[in-house]
Amino acid sequence: METIINEFKEIAANPKKQLAMYKKQGKKIIGVLPYYAPEELVFAAGMVPFGVWGSNNKNISRAKEYCATFYCTIAQLSLEMLLDGSLDDLSGIITPTICDTLRPMSQNIRVAMGDKMPVIFLAHPQNRATSYGLKFSVNQYTNVKKELEKITGKEITDADILESIKIYNASRKARREFVKLASEHCDVIKPTVRSAVLKAAFFMLKDEYTAKLEELNQKLAALPICKWHGKKIVTSGIIYDNPVLLAALEDNDIAIAADDVAYESRAFRIDAPEDIDPMMALAKQFANIDCDVLLYDAESAKNNRGEFVAKMVKDSGAKGLILFMQQFCDPEEMEYPYLKKALEAAHIPHIKIGIDQQMHDFGQAKTAIQAFAESL
Repeated sequence: METIINEFKEIAANPKKQLAMYKKQGKKIIGVLPYYAPEELVFAAGMVPFGVWGSNNKNISRAKEYCATFYCTIAQLSLEMLLDGSLDDLSGIITPTICDTLRPMSQNIRVAMGDKMPVIFLAHPQNRATSYGLKFSVNQYTNVKKELEKITGKEITDADILESIKIYNASRKARREFVKLASEHCDVIKPTVRSAVLKAAFFMLKDEYTAKLEELNQKLAALPICKWHGKKIVTSGIIYDNPVLLAALEDNDIAIAADDVAYESRAFRIDAPEDIDPMMALAKQFANIDCDVLLYDAESAKNNRGEFVAKMVKDSGAKGLILFMQQFCDPEEMEYPYLKKALEAAHIPHIKIGIDQQMHDFGQAKTAIQAFAESL
């Protein structure tokens, strides 16, 4: 089990090494920016989908020439990596436009990359579950498919896509099982380990990743459920994979019972149907995603999302919630009062910690986490 965990840690900590390995194998790799890009199409094309979510190890320099200062650091550092050569082994990149930063960012990347690599634009519908919303998604995914076919030089068949959907559904199932087992065995799967295992999924072919994760799940399931004497919480936010923040949780005997994080469980919460046209299946999967701060909710006045998160805390047995709020993330900032209202109505303690990927001084964050742990 330790060997498997260390392999995940190595991959999560060294994505550039993983990228070079696939390149050396003769594979074409497609970068995938957040959020909700149909990775299944990349896999179906025989190429490697490779997550691009910024970096904790770089400074924003060249990206400043293209980005407004109020762009989140995930977007800016993703462009920085494209500009500084870190992602030169990519054969193309998909740029979803799910938020107000990613929409103009897609054009910044298109201009910045010039002729360096194909940039595949992807727009999602806000009204994603309506008949016209589904039609729009299928149209957009078809455009992505055509661009991928140009890169790979072969047709992506419906059979290829269906097989890819099955592989991805198996991966999503394994990750959901891992999250459950991680809570039951938080003496082994500490926050740093949990993060590394889930993060590695963005840098591996999903069949390879799933086989390794299922082996880990089997070994975890064979262990007795631990009697945890620390505190369990739910985490929420876009991404909080910073080793210092994760270590701060461990230092205060905090385990993660469940998460509402875009980089983690939101990415594998919903499966795609396997019994309909595969392109429509991908559109349906996106349509069925709900209670996500980044997605339009026609009934937002009912505060369904806030109640969903509060219920997650209760159901998981957690004693509180930590919201790691990405700086300059308008959707999260605007939603927070409603989330706070739902948590307070359910008598759930929580704290909000502002973070970004250029964060170097963790003093206040550590103090807030320590105080929160003591209050629980």
